[in-house]
Amino acid sequence: MKQVLQSLKDGQTEVANVPAPTSKAGQLLIHTSCTLVSAGTERMLVEFGKGNLLSKARQQPEKVKQVLQKMRTDGVGATLEAVASKLDQPIALGYCNVGRVVETGKGVSGFAASDRVVSNGNHAEIVTVPQNLCAKIPDNVSDEAAAFTVLGAIGLQGIRLVKPTLGECVVVTGLGLIGLLTVQMLRAQGCRVLGIDPDPSRLELAKQFGAETVNLSAGEDPLSAAMTFSRGRGVDAVLITASTQSNDPVSQGAQMCRKRGRIVLVGVTGLDLDRADFYEKELSFQVSCSYGPGRYDPDYEERGHDYPVGFVRWTEQRNFEAILDLMASGSLDVETLISHRFAIDDGAKAMELLTADEPSLGIVLRFATGDDDAPDLARSVSLGSPVGEGLARVAFLGAGNYASRVLIPAFQSAGAVLDTVVTSGGVSGVHFGRKFGFATATTAVEETLENDAINTVVIATRHDTHANQVLAALRAGKHVFCEKPLCLTLDELGTIEAEAKARPDQHLMVGFNRRFAPQIATMKTLLDQISVPKSLIMTINAGNIPADHWTQDTEVGGGRIIGEACHFIDLLRYLVGAPISDSHVVAMGAHPAVAVRDDKAMITLTFADGSTGAIHYLANGHNSVAKERLEVFADGRVLQLDNFKRLTAHGWKGQNQNKRNQDKGQDACAAAFVEAVKTGGPPPIPIDELIESSRVAIEIAEELR
Repeated sequence: MKQVLQSLKDGQTEVANVPAPTSKAGQLLIHTSCTLVSAGTERMLVEFGKGNLLSKARQQPEKVKQVLQKMRTDGVGATLEAVASKLDQPIALGYCNVGRVVETGKGVSGFAASDRVVSNGNHAEIVTVPQNLCAKIPDNVSDEAAAFTVLGAIGLQGIRLVKPTLGECVVVTGLGLIGLLTVQMLRAQGCRVLGIDPDPSRLELAKQFGAETVNLSAGEDPLSAAMTFSRGRGVDAVLITASTQSNDPVSQGAQMCRKRGRIVLVGVTGLDLDRADFYEKELSFQVSCSYGPGRYDPDYEERGHDYPVGFVRWTEQRNFEAILDLMASGSLDVETLISHRFAIDDGAKAMELLTADEPSLGIVLRFATGDDDAPDLARSVSLGSPVGEGLARVAFLGAGNYASRVLIPAFQSAGAVLDTVVTSGGVSGVHFGRKFGFATATTAVEETLENDAINTVVIATRHDTHANQVLAALRAGKHVFCEKPLCLTLDELGTIEAEAKARPDQHLMVGFNRRFAPQIATMKTLLDQISVPKSLIMTINAGNIPADHWTQDTEVGGGRIIGEACHFIDLLRYLVGAPISDSHVVAMGAHPAVAVRDDKAMITLTFADGSTGAIHYLANGHNSVAKERLEVFADGRVLQLDNFKRLTAHGWKGQNQNKRNQDKGQDACAAAFVEAVKTGGPPPIPIDELIESSRVAIEIAEELR
């Protein structure tokens, strides 16, 4: 299918051929008829992409701070590689989509196949959208008109926050699409409206919709005009729908308002506010969040949990419905806002228009939806012949940040043949498939596992999918490399263990890469010379992850002990060389200021040979401190490893300090696995050790809960 993609690296837009997404639980699979370009948001992305690195840095000062901090802890090379990788990934443009439902996912209610719907889907022939971000279109509302629904809902949410009453005078600053829609809705609500903008053509449209106007490009004074407009009292409210770095819209809004007036920011402006402007009048100022209540709430958007109408009357979806009702009644005119129409094949030209001198307003992208135009549901795209030949022919499930930056290059360097990359949406699969020379990009997991040409599967998806995908790949006769964790529950682990041990000719590997790091290899060689028990202390300055992040969700990410601390359990198990006989854990005590406590925990391990290990997994430290430090005390000697960069040995003859670039063993881990697949040799990590480290991590997490 065709989809519009934007490069943040150089600002180039392309209409790419990508695999169609699959329908998911709680979502609608939609065949697009048309989409609307959001001039403000999408122009900003295009301009950001076309800017050089200095320009990008100026626009994101907080990101620059993060980059500088990462350089101090991880080094310049690793940091620049991470930044380049982030900018290299294309983004899918668009969030104003209209089409017909092709399929409904499990648990969807209120929608059926062939329903005409509006959603916040991308500029793509086929989209999947959660049901709470969709709304049915009335019969007398055209597809092109309905494409304005999402932008209308953004303006409507600003109106709901400003709470205008019949007869009030309201200023709308910025007469782009959202501003002009806002003018019409305010007029429908019985308000007097003053529109402010420098574009004469947009001012003329605002006049047609019943507003008085101020032409900034003609030198008209907005403050004087607002005072005249409000009959000398000051305006009741100001809605700012402009996009500018200037502080003027907010400052002017404050000066226009009467005492206890209201200002709501819908667009983007500078926010260097003058307290005096607000203090004497006791003004209220609020920033509006997108389409309304539910936005960015995963329970509402992703899991489909609606808010009770008696407590939250206007959600995102209900705002969509309100906009469509206004269109159906004739109270909202959007046809006059359309300035250009393009076929999807010319999507790149449509985006170029955003930064061209030619004036534009509503840009509609049309998709082929005639009787002979069946939806392109092809879930695989051929990218060419795979690079190289070999005994390890690999399919990747997932192409997220870690997979694309680390795992795929590592397997490529190890000599694996990159056959297929599977992603849920298809965009990242096509991008990284091209970049690394995969033969196929697809969204079809089952078809990939049924491909007899593929003998190895790398699983790099979200944690809650690992267990099922590992089992499916094993049962399909594949060798399996699963990026940690292996699974999230003991029941899943037991099933995987039984399946793997019943298939001794298939390798099962978990990405416990730290045991393959060069500095760890040196430590292992030294420690194997000592027969007495050892004491190991691992300190991880893990860094804070918000409580609502998916990795903290016990059902999706499993929590950080299962998701990441398993690395260090396995590392200590490897260095000691003896089974773990017991484990205990203590987390930070309850405190109202601490939302998550189990990522601030101290784990103790006892080993069968008498050795002990302590893992201090702490998410409450400062990011200027290196992330990982390992100390081993044994037989009057000490080893200290700092962030996998500097190894210091105390008490070993001929050993002092060994410095190198940070290497956590990812390349060596992948190479060892690929070599085992090629030669049929023993697995790089014995299956019993994989299961043991995974089991202990799950038991510790369960103890904390």
